Amino acid sequence: MRHVRAAALDALEPLLQRLRSRPALTERPRSVFYLKSRPFLHFHEDAAGLYADMKSSDAGDFVRSKIDGLQAQ
Repeated sequence: MRHVRAAALDALEPLLQRLRSRPALTERPRSVFYLKSRPFLHFHEDAAGLYADMKSSDAGDFVRSKIDGLQAQ
């Protein structure tokens, strides 16, 4: 599974904008979010769709969730 490509990120832009509005998160590079100095959230894609990997806790592993059809609110 590869990191998400630019075309798919364009479709996620409303969600990315909402994440960018959170003061606790820092984005570096595009679509890779850090909480303080630790990786917190990033995105992947494969033939089955788009996925978000989010850290479950400070010491935990990343949890993968399918995000196809997600509507930004």
